[in-house]
Amino acid sequence: MNRLRNLDAYPKINEDFYKRTLSGGVITLFSSVVMLILFFSELRLYMHPVTETQLRVDTSRGEKLRINFDVTFPALQCSIISIDTMDVSGERHLDVRHDIIKRRLDSHGNVIESKQDGIGHTKIEKPLQKHGGRLEHNETYCGSCFGAEATDDTCCNSCEEVREAYRKKGWALSDPESIDQCKREGYVQKVKDEEGEGCNVHGFLEVNKVAGNFHFVPGQSFHQSGNYNISHKVNRLVFGDFFPGVVNPLDGVQWNQEKQNGVYQYFVKVVPSIYTDVHGHTIQSNQFSVTEHFQKMEAGRMQSPPGVFFYYDLSPIKVIFEEQHVEFLHFLTNVCAIVGGIFTVSGIVDSFIYHGQRAIKKKMEIGKFN
Repeated sequence: MNRLRNLDAYPKINEDFYKRTLSGGVITLFSSVVMLILFFSELRLYMHPVTETQLRVDTSRGEKLRINFDVTFPALQCSIISIDTMDVSGERHLDVRHDIIKRRLDSHGNVIESKQDGIGHTKIEKPLQKHGGRLEHNETYCGSCFGAEATDDTCCNSCEEVREAYRKKGWALSDPESIDQCKREGYVQKVKDEEGEGCNVHGFLEVNKVAGNFHFVPGQSFHQSGNYNISHKVNRLVFGDFFPGVVNPLDGVQWNQEKQNGVYQYFVKVVPSIYTDVHGHTIQSNQFSVTEHFQKMEAGRMQSPPGVFFYYDLSPIKVIFEEQHVEFLHFLTNVCAIVGGIFTVSGIVDSFIYHGQRAIKKKMEIGKFN
């Protein structure tokens, strides 16, 4: 027991030798408040997870990229807006309609009608056949492409297929009333009825995980040339799923066309990201940065149709976010450092003040005696 007593690093002093001072009480109260504030701050950091960030090379192959979008065109009617996609692998999709919803808007931005964009046409009895006669009961329908057939066996059974055939040829379909498919589907009247309206387009696209672009163009109109007001607002653009802390720089971005017709381009750099929360749930998503450019259309030199283009490229580096809790031993170490550090510093300050007061008091007494 005596040997154990000799190991005591905290020798005790008789209370008769203690002297309590006012300055010591003030320092003790102040240091206690600081100690509590730092302790609860450290406790809050311990209770809440922290996010660790790592960078790795993206080695994923053959995956799909999901693009969620919500774009409003206040001066383009829904019937003429076409959504096209293409990528560097050569895959191309024109007038994409699957998983796309268009909402007609009036001049004040109020929704007139909301519907799923789909494929199909009105069924009319005895439509015009490719050979010139009307469909008979024992015949299979094969509509004419009116000179735009790619092969002798090509059939255009709807107004949309006729327009697409003309588009591939680079021709303008200036007189839709002469096209039997368009006339019986009432498409021309539909375009006229929507004049002066706007359109909100939202949905998602599933594209190959390679560089490419998607764009909104007035490509369903019969007149492929002319002035179109491509003023727009990007309400939302997300590459993949949302995860906590992500910032999408294009959300809420608005651009108004002033006079000249042209193409508005967004150049997007997509960075693959993986987010893992503290419970081990993983979200595969992406972050992106963007630059913008408006290309004016020169008269007689239309290299591309007017519209809004989103060019995206993928970074080879993947960012990994992982939520983690601070280890208890790390928390305990920080608490001990807070308590011990403040206690030591407070003791130094108290000793300095106490001995300073004694020295001043002693000099005052010597001067008074003299």
